Amino acid sequence: MHKIHLLAASLLLLFSCQNTPGKKDNAAPAPAVKGTFAYDLDFLKKNTETLVLKAPDAEDAQIAVVPAYQARVMTSTAGGGTGNSYGWINYARIGGEKGYQAHINAWGGEDRFWIAPEGGQYSVFFKKGTAFDYEHWQTPGLIDTARFEMVDGDASHAVFNKKASLENYSGARFDLDITRKITVLSKNDIISALHIKDLNGIKCVGFESSNIVINTGADWKKDQGTIAIWNLGMFNPTDKTTVIAPFTKARSPRLLLTDDYFGKVPAGRMAVSDSTVFFSGDGKLRSKIGIAPASAKPVAGSFDPEKGILTIIQFDLDPAGDYLKSTWKHHDDPYHGDAFNSYNDGPVADGTQLGPFYELESTSPAPALKSGGKLMHRHRTFHFEGDRAALDQLAKTVLGVGLAQITSALQ
Repeated sequence: MHKIHLLAASLLLLFSCQNTPGKKDNAAPAPAVKGTFAYDLDFLKKNTETLVLKAPDAEDAQIAVVPAYQARVMTSTAGGGTGNSYGWINYARIGGEKGYQAHINAWGGEDRFWIAPEGGQYSVFFKKGTAFDYEHWQTPGLIDTARFEMVDGDASHAVFNKKASLENYSGARFDLDITRKITVLSKNDIISALHIKDLNGIKCVGFESSNIVINTGADWKKDQGTIAIWNLGMFNPTDKTTVIAPFTKARSPRLLLTDDYFGKVPAGRMAVSDSTVFFSGDGKLRSKIGIAPASAKPVAGSFDPEKGILTIIQFDLDPAGDYLKSTWKHHDDPYHGDAFNSYNDGPVADGTQLGPFYELESTSPAPALKSGGKLMHRHRTFHFEGDRAALDQLAKTVLGVGLAQITSALQ
């Protein structure tokens, strides 16, 4: 274990020194502008150990990872130090002097490792016998305050590990060995993953988190509850940001959509076409949508017309898998949940607000693993900027809709 700690420290120091954006020998760095990757990286490094990874073929495609926050990808950029910083970061929480917070420490980050379900009789966020309300809701330390240790890596990828135990609302115990590998993708990797022709006229960054959970305890039983891997990305909202969630009718003629997580999504904040759900990512109203695996496609995204940023996520999807429900109540059918979700942040009853931000989320199936069994979930995040016509074609190819349809969907 001592050797692993030394390896992690050495790798973190090496990558941080080699990969500081905009750093020049014998030159004083210019003050970073808020909203840029350099600004966010400087902020993170002042407050916590931060690892910078780069694409193997593009110096400006970079991501920032924080081991102390469960190896979250906190933010990324396609434009180097002066480029846009894409992930939402909770500056007040990270830079504050207060200790750990009750219920949750919302650090931010555009790819974080979580475990589902959040609500229901198999929840890992509520203790047995408690009410499903905010007073009793508590994010497990494993996915909130625990550090994931770096065990391997190079300039473009890093591997982290954590061993832990959890107990769910029904009293079932889960002993886990978690491995999380984060890789910054090359342009050829991005082209191949999204099945596109080229990236001419576009600057981009893409990264993948490969998350593996091994059951190191007793067999999991469906009637006592299982768990799933849950990847969530938090992004900066704008008044015109629109989430794009394609769906298919090949497996279910009826769209299996949940739009009442926090009350019904109001008119004007969601629209449904023949093949796509559009949802507001303005960070002004607490609301959420979800699409079940029989209707979901393994891809979704968002578009910020103000900065011209097209974001796409891609994830593993099993249309026939058992996906857990996470709403805060007992469920008659707990294994008929959503594979994709999008959350829009907004003020709660007392007027306070955590963000603002919006989220793009994916979840794995939740099988009854035998002792020694393995669950794996891959979640990729891509950001694109550049020529408007090229972005339009990219959106049409990957998401099935063009920029004009996206920007007009909620008007």
